[in-house]
Amino acid sequence: MKRLFPIGHVMGFIFSLVLTLVAMLVVYTDMSYTMGMVILVSTAVIQATVQLFMFMHVNESKEDRNTLYINIIYAVVVSLITIFGSLWTLIWDW
Repeated sequence: MKRLFPIGHVMGFIFSLVLTLVAMLVVYTDMSYTMGMVILVSTAVIQATVQLFMFMHVNESKEDRNTLYINIIYAVVVSLITIFGSLWTLIWDW
């Protein structure tokens, strides 16, 4: 029965909830802008990593690891191009 219970998924879910509560505390407490942004960005990166490895099963695939990591890198590059392209055109008036 212990083998059938997904303890890793439950722990990842609880850790995601804790990270979300930390982010909410940053928003609702009175702290400096830089400290709040450091905490928010770090919790966002940690939570994205938890989601990627725990719930999207990145570490379970043994065969096509290279393809998986290339797809992740491609998604990050497209996201950064979209974000900075939007900033470039909407805020920086180019």
